[in-house]
Amino acid sequence: MTVVEKAAYLKGLAEGTGCMSDKGVGMVWENLCELLCDLAHEVEDLQVNTIDLAEALNDITESVNELDERTADLDFDYFDDEDEYDFAEDEDEDEEEEDDADEDEELFYDGIVYDAICPNCGEEIDFTEETLAEGYMICPGCGEKLEFDLEDDEDEPEL
Repeated sequence: MTVVEKAAYLKGLAEGTGCMSDKGVGMVWENLCELLCDLAHEVEDLQVNTIDLAEALNDITESVNELDERTADLDFDYFDDEDEYDFAEDEDEDEEEEDDADEDEELFYDGIVYDAICPNCGEEIDFTEETLAEGYMICPGCGEKLEFDLEDDEDEPEL
């Protein structure tokens, strides 16, 4: 028997035995039975809400466990200066991805790509016709500003 059913049963007993009259003790019994019924309904509502919350918590737990399984093999390296995460599974794999990305960039560019050596640091630099049109670029190796002089020989850029 549920709490609500028990409260209804006690109210029925009180009414059937004549305990609930219009005077004195009968009024107390009547109010106690109504209070008991109200409390029983509140308890029943709380039980339903608890079950719903438990089911929702189980769903969330399953989702978190699934995410944990999917991300268990990943390394999370935090970069303080860039405020972002590196989700590379392996450093070698990360380097291979960078090499593939460089190759892909060259495959998709339809214009001419020039190669030069920085006179300051000796690093090989790739640049395009658009960079030549600007007349300068910043060396990714040393940060030096490299200017192009196209007036002497338009076929080959000078650094």
